[in-house]
Amino acid sequence: MRWPSIPKMAISLPLAVLAACALVGINETGYNQSMHAVQSISEAQQIRANVNKLLQYMLDAETGQRGYLLTGDPRYLEPYDLAMNDISKNLDALRQFYAAYPQENAVFSTLAQSVSRKLSEMDVSVRLRKKGNEDAWKFVLTTDVGKEQMDLIREQSTKLIAISSQKMELSQEQIAKSLQLSRIGIAMVAMAGLLAFYLYLRQSNALRLAAQQQQQALQQERDLLGKLVRERTASLAELATHLQQVREQERGHLARELHDELGALLTAAKLDVARLKSRVGGESVDVTQRLMHLNDTLNSGIALKRRIIEDLRPSSLANLGLVASLEILAREFGERSGLDITTSFEAADVDEATQLTIYRLVQESLTNIAKYAQARQVEITLLNYGTYVTVSVRDDGQGFDTTRIRPASHGLAGMRHRVEASGGRLSVASSEGRGTHVSATLPKSP
Repeated sequence: MRWPSIPKMAISLPLAVLAACALVGINETGYNQSMHAVQSISEAQQIRANVNKLLQYMLDAETGQRGYLLTGDPRYLEPYDLAMNDISKNLDALRQFYAAYPQENAVFSTLAQSVSRKLSEMDVSVRLRKKGNEDAWKFVLTTDVGKEQMDLIREQSTKLIAISSQKMELSQEQIAKSLQLSRIGIAMVAMAGLLAFYLYLRQSNALRLAAQQQQQALQQERDLLGKLVRERTASLAELATHLQQVREQERGHLARELHDELGALLTAAKLDVARLKSRVGGESVDVTQRLMHLNDTLNSGIALKRRIIEDLRPSSLANLGLVASLEILAREFGERSGLDITTSFEAADVDEATQLTIYRLVQESLTNIAKYAQARQVEITLLNYGTYVTVSVRDDGQGFDTTRIRPASHGLAGMRHRVEASGGRLSVASSEGRGTHVSATLPKSP
């Protein structure tokens, strides 16, 4: 069954927290139980040691007592006295420990009574020996009172040691249980941790797959948008090229109309003025002056018509060629603007469309120089490189920052599109105070 991503995350995190809490709890429980068991074992070992010491002290006291009784040598009383002192201290220590354990305290009380009786028996015999009462101490020595008390002491000591051993065994079992519990708990926590890690891996894998799917979807959308943008760009480029072609055709048509229709009308009007002037002669000075003024006006109109026609569709391109047309354009611009124009043109055999593109590029560049550059010198070059030509227009004007061209600067955009539509490449280099250099590289055959 495939789980949703959110429930898996909701399960894995609490499971990991629960496993960590369980591990801490198991460790703490095992530690406390083990420490209690170790303490019990330590106490049981100490009790066994004290009981064994008590037996040893009793044997030492009995040995010293019998040696003194048999030999009368006071040196035997020294270990006897030391053993008596140690027995008293040992009994006090055991009495303090067994006070908290009623069951063991009953056995210890019986042991303490037996020790007290044995010590009393030995003390009586030693005092009788010191007084020289041979018959009395020998009688005490030959009785079974001392042996019975030692047997009771050994019996009670054995019981206490057995109880201590039983406690040690229980404590060892408790430690074993704690260790087993820790093993089981750690194993369960490890399994829970592995399960949480598995759920985490599944969640991570699901998130990774979802991210990959999102990336793929985004990439598909980007590809689709890129394709649409390229198609729209190509369509707009084709439309712009078509509009330019239509514009040039309309300008050519308008130029022909102006040349044929308006030119014919102005020429006819000028001929009529000439006839009227010849008939009037010098009869009327006023009429003659008005006819001369009308003739000058017609000449200005004819010149304006020619300039408009040249701007719309330079006839020099078709009649004189590209180089001559550029020379005329540069000379007329220099005359109008007063700038120093330097030209360097090489003859290039290019088609009509490329000629028009070069002409418009130079014409637009000169127009921009007149409007914005505030230049003093302009250099125009046309170079022929066999399969392609380069044209450049350079001025020493104020220049501009190419990274801050206004969106409304359609002149440069129009030049770039015109050049690229002809299969060429346009570059504009400029900086503030260092002039502008516009250059284009175009193939001879687009």
